[in-house]
Amino acid sequence: MPEKKQPRQRRTYTPEFKQQLVDLYHNGKRKCDIIREYDIANSLLDKWIAQADNSGPFKENDNRTPEQEELIKLRKQNQQLKMENDILKQAALILGRK
Repeated sequence: MPEKKQPRQRRTYTPEFKQQLVDLYHNGKRKCDIIREYDIANSLLDKWIAQADNSGPFKENDNRTPEQEELIKLRKQNQQLKMENDILKQAALILGRK
């Protein structure tokens, strides 16, 4: 029977660690060497490099554009209004029965 491969545990990285790897890349170290040495995904390093080049911080919330922030706010507000509307509809049905 083949052995089941255990899934890789999700790892978290500090902003300092991310910045250190980005600095290594900017100082001329090849991506493939960094990826192999630190056992990270290629896409992860690419993401960190893009974040550092575009805005600096590595937190997703810090990298949002004002339009993205507004969209998130409007979606939350829309969801809240839908819930309130559903509550009012149910209340009207209950009161209509009396």
